[in-house]
Order: sequence, then structure tokens, then C-alpha cells
Amino acid sequence: MAFSQWLLLKVPSLLLGLSVVGLFAGLSVIGLTFVRSFIPHQRLKPHNDVAGAIFATMGVIYAVLLAFAVVIVWEGFDRANINAEKEAAYLADLYRDAETLSPQFRDSVRPLVREYAAAVCDEEWPAMARGGKSSGVEEILKKLWRVYGGYSPKTEAERIFFEESVRKLNDLGELRSMRLVDAKTGVHPLLWVILIIGGLVTVSFTFFFGSENLRAQILMAALLAALIALILFAILLLDFPFTGDVCVSKEPFRQLLLN
Repeated sequence: MAFSQWLLLKVPSLLLGLSVVGLFAGLSVIGLTFVRSFIPHQRLKPHNDVAGAIFATMGVIYAVLLAFAVVIVWEGFDRANINAEKEAAYLADLYRDAETLSPQFRDSVRPLVREYAAAVCDEEWPAMARGGKSSGVEEILKKLWRVYGGYSPKTEAERIFFEESVRKLNDLGELRSMRLVDAKTGVHPLLWVILIIGGLVTVSFTFFFGSENLRAQILMAALLAALIALILFAILLLDFPFTGDVCVSKEPFRQLLLN
């Protein structure tokens, strides 16, 4: 399990967010105070124009990197949510399409479909929060394949519905595999290192501006650090779609059990 996923699993989101923002803001205050204790603002002020140009360029580069990371994790979260809804929809289709086949086949498929939905909600969703999976869901899926593999359509209408059901069962398995991969795959650790170091460097650059009003500079540096920390926290929350307080809902599978 990745460290970022462990944090989302073990630490409440509110406490984690306050800790991240507080840490960045606190480091900015400590760092600025430390620099000013050795270098007075009179020595820094003549270089404000040059420092401002460099800081603007650095800020744009880091902003682009942050935006890239946010877009990547948001698209991943949205894709995981859509795939989970599709998986539940295919499961509901299997339940409905079984009505058109023989009563014996229908009575074999429908209980397995409901078992699959229940196992996903009660077993696999908690397991995915830890980056794992449920062996029970795997076994139910194998039972479904055995039922479909042993059935022979008797009419043309049955053949059409059966072939469509087999296609949906294939898609169901693929969507589950994608869901399990999404549950344990987050932002690469190297990108996290770059994002964090980039944030620290960007905030640290504000220490070398010569402002006569130290309190105002401390406030500005702390606000910048807090903003960067909030964005990093948002990336962290969306990094693992099935872990933490902000996660993909299992409600589509739950609805199938209620119908």
C-alpha cells in the first residue's frame, strides 16, 4: 500500500487537510522569520525586480505542473466512477435479460447476480480501500461463467439475448479488473516528490523579497503556502478513487439489491 493511500485510509480527511495546510503555512512562517533574522530587508530590496521576474516564471511553471496533476487525478477519479456505474448497469442487464431465457437458467443466474452485488458492496469495496480485492466476488464471477458456459439457447430469440448477455458478462469482468487497478494505482511517487519540492521551492523564494513590513510579507507567504497545500491536498484526496472520505460511491450496486 502506498503511503498516500495509507494516509487517506487512517487519517480523517478534515484532520489530514488541516495538517497539510498547517504544515506548509507553518514552514513558510518559520523559514521567512529565519531568513530575515540573518538578512535585513535593506539588503534584499534592491533585488526585488530581478527576483520578481524569476519568481513569476517559476510560479507559472509550478502552476502548470499543479494543473497537470489535478487534471490527471480528476480524470482518473471520474473514469473510475463511470466504470463502476457501467459495471452495475451491466449487472442489472444480466438480471433483466435472464427473464428471456429458460426458467432453470434464470433461477441460476439471478441469485448469483444479487450475490455479486452484495459481495461487491460488503466485501470488495472495503478491500479496495486498502488496495485489495475480494476472493468472494472472484468466485461468484466464475460461477456466473460456468452457468453461461453450460447453457445452450433453444430458439433464435434466446440465441440473440444469450449472445448479448455473454458480451455484457465479458464487459463486466473487464470493468471489475479496471476497478481493482484503479483502487491501488495512484500518482507516481516521483511526481509527488516533484510536486512537494516544487511547492517548497516556490514558497521559499518569497523569503528573499525585501519588504519593509515583515508581518505583511509573512501573511502573504503563509497564504501562498496554504493555497499550494490545498491544491496538493485535493490531489491527494482524488488520488485513490476508492479510499478515504471522498471516494466513488457503491450506491449503483446497492440499488440493484433494492430492486
